[in-house]
Amino acid sequence: MDRLTAMRVFVEVATSGSFSATADRLEMSRAMVTRYVGEMEQWLQARLLQRTTRSVTLTDAGEQALRRCQQMLALAEDIEEETSATAEGAEGGLRGQLRLTCSVSFAYAQLGAAITDFLALHPLLKIDLDASEGALNLVERRIDLAIRISSGPDPMLIARPLARCDSVLVASPAYLARHGVPVQPADLERHRCLSYANFGKSVWELSRDGRTERVAVSSHFSANEATTLLRAALAGGGVALQPTYLANPHIASGELQALLPGWELPVMAINALYTSRRHQSPAVRALLDFLVDRFEGAPWSLADTP
Repeated sequence: MDRLTAMRVFVEVATSGSFSATADRLEMSRAMVTRYVGEMEQWLQARLLQRTTRSVTLTDAGEQALRRCQQMLALAEDIEEETSATAEGAEGGLRGQLRLTCSVSFAYAQLGAAITDFLALHPLLKIDLDASEGALNLVERRIDLAIRISSGPDPMLIARPLARCDSVLVASPAYLARHGVPVQPADLERHRCLSYANFGKSVWELSRDGRTERVAVSSHFSANEATTLLRAALAGGGVALQPTYLANPHIASGELQALLPGWELPVMAINALYTSRRHQSPAVRALLDFLVDRFEGAPWSLADTP
């Protein structure tokens, strides 16, 4: 039995709580996942997981094994990274695999193309991107780099700023032809609004000339990520608050119209987050430098708009 692989499989099952999800993530059959977990239990002579038709949970022995397996896998990765760094000059490039996470909208609008260009420079590297809205545990999921958008970085992680994140209110020309164009923030109260389920769902804040207005909006459709609301706005569903990195191409094409010019929405930051500078691999450092250069003076920033 390949015990390192068995440990990876066990850790994935333990953190995801699903044999099927682990099989999909690791690109192996569910039967093989079950076999690796069974061999781990036979090797350690202990039951590690409690299985029911609806859930998978850790036993006491499983919790202890999980911590040790995570430590051993991290050590194995350190050895691989150090070996890769030593061999870098001889092999002619960076090697190994990086694990990243970011929001669905930023992955779609910006990071997918950026990663493609980065891998063209380093063809021996592999990158696994988890595009999701949840805040993943970087240590448990063995994620090297998280790209997150927020008003302030997680104080428990190290942050490297990549760019600012501006937002804009948009609606389709068809929607505006039916419902009219808002000319002041208070007008939004009479419009059908598309909002984030976990951010500014019922109140939008706009500023101008040193004063701020908080508008109670009627949210007829909310979602937890931006691309879904973008599609709804394009379909004429209402007024949406969108990041400019996602909305700008549709504004330029005329599919969407920017609303309330002169009024500013809260600005957030796009940061690359990681757990430690210690033992950071050459590949992670190279990707960080590449993203900083790539997004410096980001073209979607309203601060750079004449």
